[in-house]
Amino acid sequence: MPATTETVKAVVYNRVPRVTPDFWLIKLMAVTMGETAADYLNVQMGVGLTATSLIMSVVLAGALIWQFAQKRYVPAAYWLSVVLISIVGTLITDNLVDNLNVPLVDTTIGFAIALALTFLLWFQTERTLSIHSIFTGRREAFYWLAILFTFALGTAAGDLVAEKFALGYLATGVLFGMVIISLTIGYFFLGLDPVLGFWLVYILTRPLGASFGDLMSQPTQYGGLGLGTIITSAIFLAAIVAIVVFMSLRHEGEEFVEIWEDGDLAAANENESLASAGEEG
Repeated sequence: MPATTETVKAVVYNRVPRVTPDFWLIKLMAVTMGETAADYLNVQMGVGLTATSLIMSVVLAGALIWQFAQKRYVPAAYWLSVVLISIVGTLITDNLVDNLNVPLVDTTIGFAIALALTFLLWFQTERTLSIHSIFTGRREAFYWLAILFTFALGTAAGDLVAEKFALGYLATGVLFGMVIISLTIGYFFLGLDPVLGFWLVYILTRPLGASFGDLMSQPTQYGGLGLGTIITSAIFLAAIVAIVVFMSLRHEGEEFVEIWEDGDLAAANENESLASAGEEG
C-alpha cells in the first residue's frame, strides 16, 4: 500500500468487509437463513411474532455491542450481526403488516423514506456514503441503521411483489435475480454509481434470499420443496460458519483506509482504529 507517501496521515482499519464475491454469497445465505429462522421461532416453536421480535432484538443488541467493540472487521462478529439484523428487519416488517395491519404499500414506502433519510443524514454528517471508509463509531452506526432498513424494505417490497403478481417462490426469486444481474451489468458496463448500485443490490438480495428460503422450507403443497425450516436453517448455518472460518483464517475481506485529512486522523485516533505498519500488508 502507498502508506509511506508523505501526504498520507495514517492507515486505519475499515470496520466492514471489502465487497467480494464471497461477501455477496454469505450475505445471500445469511438472508435466507434469517427468513427460515424467523419462521421457525415464530411458527414452529410457537413463540409468537411479538415475543420472537423482542427476543431477537435483545440478541441483536448484544451482537452489535460485540461488533462495535472490535473497531475493525472481524468476520465472526460482523456476519453474526448481519444474520441477526436480517431476522429483526424481517420481524419489524411482519409486525407492522400482521399485528398493526399496515398495508404493504405503505410499509414499503415508509421504509424507503426511512432509508433515504438515513443516507441523507449520513452524508450531511460525514460527507461520504462510502462503505470503504467506515472507521469511526458514528459512521458504523449509520451503516448498521441503513442495513436494518434495507432488510425491512426488502422484506416489504418482496412481499408486495409476491402478493401483487401472485408469483411462486421460484419465479419470485428468478425475478429479483434478474434485476440484480441487470444492476451488475449496469455497474460494470454502463457506469452505474457504485454506492447506488451496492445499496440497491443489498436491498434486493433480501427478497431473493427469502424466496429461495421459502422454496426450500415450505411444504410441497404450497409450492416448496418440503425441507422444513429446521433443515433449511441448518444447511445455511453450516455453510455460513464454514465460509466465516475460511475468511477468518485467510483474513479475507479485510480492508485498510488511507487517511489524508487531519480531521479524519483525529477521528481515527479517537476511535482507536489505527492500523499498525506491520499489519498494512
